Amino acid sequence: MTNNRPRPDGTQSPVSLRGERVLLRPWRDADRAPFAAINADPRVMAHFPTALPRPDSDALADRIEAHFAEHGFGPWALEIPGVTEFAGFVGLLRVSFNAHFTPAVEIGWRLAADLWGRGYAAEAAACALRHGFTALELPEIVSFTVPANHRSLAVMQRLGMHYDIREDFLHPRLPPEHPLRLHRLYRLGREEWMERQAGEHCERP
Repeated sequence: MTNNRPRPDGTQSPVSLRGERVLLRPWRDADRAPFAAINADPRVMAHFPTALPRPDSDALADRIEAHFAEHGFGPWALEIPGVTEFAGFVGLLRVSFNAHFTPAVEIGWRLAADLWGRGYAAEAAACALRHGFTALELPEIVSFTVPANHRSLAVMQRLGMHYDIREDFLHPRLPPEHPLRLHRLYRLGREEWMERQAGEHCERP
């Protein structure tokens, strides 16, 4: 079952995706305050150029909603029923810069630090992968981060994504000599995912 309900303007609201413990759902206005707290947390933002003040966090939320409106998918709000109504985001988005692997769709996540280490990111990401490869029929999904972000790299590996050192790249949105400019790229193709039946417990609620 989906909760893809018509909006007043006739368009469809984004679908929600459910795993055994997680719910990926459309964003709500009430999500913005806890999202701002996550984006201001130096632990969460350690591998990004800077933490985000509230106006910048709200602007990011605006861009996420615009991505959903344009493409029908994006980084969903992550709810963990019985634990928290908003834990961060997990989802898919079109890479917005030029690199050797673009055009591409990436999978990404950002969770409140107090919820790290419980497998929520990997479980939710598996749901997003399933949606990307089945409903959206994407041929490939990528992910990337800096080499020091061991937690995110571990999630990529747990998802079965592949890394090749020859595909390391310098992020074009960061200036030369920036300490976070070097990124590692991971890939996963639809055919391999289909063979391995990744994310088998995910479904639409």
